[in-house]
Amino acid sequence: MKQMDIGTVGMWFVLDAMTAPESIEFAQKIEKLGYNTLWIPEGFGREPLAHAAQLLAHTKRLIIASGIANIWARDRMTMAAAANTVAEASGGRFLLGIGVSHKPIVDDLRGHNYKPYSYMKEYLPKMKSALYMAPKPKEPVPVVVAALHPKMLELAATHANGTHPYFVPPEHTAKVRAAIGLKPMICVEQAIILSTDAAKARARARSYMKTYVPQLPNYVNNLKNLGWADAEFENGCSDKLVDAIVAWGTEKQIQDRIEAHLKAGATQVCIQPLHPENDPHPDLKAVEAFAGLNKPLRIDPRASIWEHKQTGKKVSATRKSEAATRLTRCDALRMVHLCEPSRCVGAREDRSKTRRKRGVCRTFAP
Repeated sequence: MKQMDIGTVGMWFVLDAMTAPESIEFAQKIEKLGYNTLWIPEGFGREPLAHAAQLLAHTKRLIIASGIANIWARDRMTMAAAANTVAEASGGRFLLGIGVSHKPIVDDLRGHNYKPYSYMKEYLPKMKSALYMAPKPKEPVPVVVAALHPKMLELAATHANGTHPYFVPPEHTAKVRAAIGLKPMICVEQAIILSTDAAKARARARSYMKTYVPQLPNYVNNLKNLGWADAEFENGCSDKLVDAIVAWGTEKQIQDRIEAHLKAGATQVCIQPLHPENDPHPDLKAVEAFAGLNKPLRIDPRASIWEHKQTGKKVSATRKSEAATRLTRCDALRMVHLCEPSRCVGAREDRSKTRRKRGVCRTFAP
């Protein structure tokens, strides 16, 4: 049975500032650099599944993921047919990310009645059971749901292969892993700016962030649930909030943020390399700088197992109830994770009060 190697560090970017040939060239470049996955969103430009098919046709091993495809733009049958078509044609190199988008876009621009949870709850099972009479891909198309809040996260964990959070700090990743357990994937987006100029980096970050906060309630409410006060969103957001959402600085500082997500429970961190000069194209310097962080990570959607080659350990769905009992706070690592206290270096260090030495959870953390 073929497993999909999505890797631990992927690429996420809006490619609409590029021509079609330029987007193909970019996909080929990141494939050559060693990235396993490229996430492309749906906004007001290219149709993501058609674009995914084009990129897949011009690459050899790169996985293309929709991050995300809007469920209000396609009925369940169309979404299933498109995903199966792209996956079968590419030899199983497509990952379907779907989401409910946002009320201003769905109601005002698309003319629908925005009821995100009830519609997604109905949508997922009908998409899975949709009639499709053409040859299917050899393995099921993995599905992740853009989910931030508890009820939608539960759907992502129980009716899909996991979740694709966007615009969140590592604290949210830890909260999500605690809520959904070990089995489901968490493929989290992280915007980055490779610049040590604080004024320039924060100005670029604010230019990016103004699209989302305070205009889109889904992101604002999620951050408030993490403890961010109303005042943090005023006047282009506080420096503290900007720094929490967009990782900027040296390569080491950005790497620390990526690792913070992974240690908090992320399956994959999808970096969005914003250009420090406000160029809408990706910062190729950052693209090249962080390619070496990517490690193999195979997923098997049929068996509901994810395996990390670095540890060689597997945890299957049959251990879900056991995993819930091991969800604990490791003070030595300052994170919430799944571990067996007797085998967790962090837990042992906590008991021995040697917190200065950073531990590693051998059961879960890479």
